[in-house]
Amino acid sequence: MFADVYGPPPRLLVFGAIDTSEALCRAAKAIGWRTVVTDPRGKFATRDRVPSADELIVGWPEDVLAQVEPDAATAIVVLTHDDRFDVPALAGALAGDAFYVGALGSRRNQARRRERLLEAGVAEEAIDRIAGPAGLDIGADTPAETALSILTEILAVRAGRAGGPLKEAAGRIHAEVV
Repeated sequence: MFADVYGPPPRLLVFGAIDTSEALCRAAKAIGWRTVVTDPRGKFATRDRVPSADELIVGWPEDVLAQVEPDAATAIVVLTHDDRFDVPALAGALAGDAFYVGALGSRRNQARRRERLLEAGVAEEAIDRIAGPAGLDIGADTPAETALSILTEILAVRAGRAGGPLKEAAGRIHAEVV
């Protein structure tokens, strides 16, 4: 007798209901992931803005993290560009079990966020887990390209890969997810 055992699909939790959120959800759903988008601003977290999200939550990061309970099969991406949302979302994400924590934004924005997180008491080792700027360097310009850049980095991290060209990879092409 043979049995294939399937667990729940991986989850993508996105903070910030912006155009990149919709593109991320659309791409993640295409590969079988469950998507959750949250924003404390009700006028942004709507079905019209993010129709591809499996779940939309209007709420503050601390409350959303308690509700969603990210686990080792969860990737978290912060897209908000606002310390009121970014700092609690990242601090809470880093305190949990998510296998990926990423944040969109320039290098200058990442440095400023780092200072805010340190001021909030987050350890440097934890802050170093943030993939920021999130994504692989593929020359992304549009929200859809940015979403692909972020999602490919998430997939590489999940598989324990660097995300470089396959022709330069020494190991197997198809990785088993750890």
